Amino acid sequence: MEKTFSIIKPDATKRNITGYINKIIEENGLRIVAQKRIKLSIYQAKDFYQIHSDKPFFNDLIKYMISEPVVVQVLSGNNAVETYRKIMGATNPDNAKEGTIRNIYALNIQENSVHGSDSKENAKKEIAFFFNNEEIVG
Repeated sequence: MEKTFSIIKPDATKRNITGYINKIIEENGLRIVAQKRIKLSIYQAKDFYQIHSDKPFFNDLIKYMISEPVVVQVLSGNNAVETYRKIMGATNPDNAKEGTIRNIYALNIQENSVHGSDSKENAKKEIAFFFNNEEIVG
């Protein structure tokens, strides 16, 4: 089974819709094998999103990601990375296919409710950033 990483973002935790998002994840064949609700520090957020540090939206992204708690998760399933990317929908909710998480719940391009790894390699790095092996069960 392949694993991928997911963040239920601040806009979603603030609106108390994590259960609805997890229902979509599970109904699409992925299993949540690790999960924690955390409040990112500014240092964690900057480190995690370091790849975007040279982009104009970086500071707004960091402010947003530390504004409310997030739910970090490890998802497991066949083709988990690709499957979750499809379930999430396009980054811009205006372009997200009907029935995807971002189509249903995103508020805008930044407050788009979820993050998911874009490759197997990044999934491994992102999972290791938040979880140790003992925390991943099931």
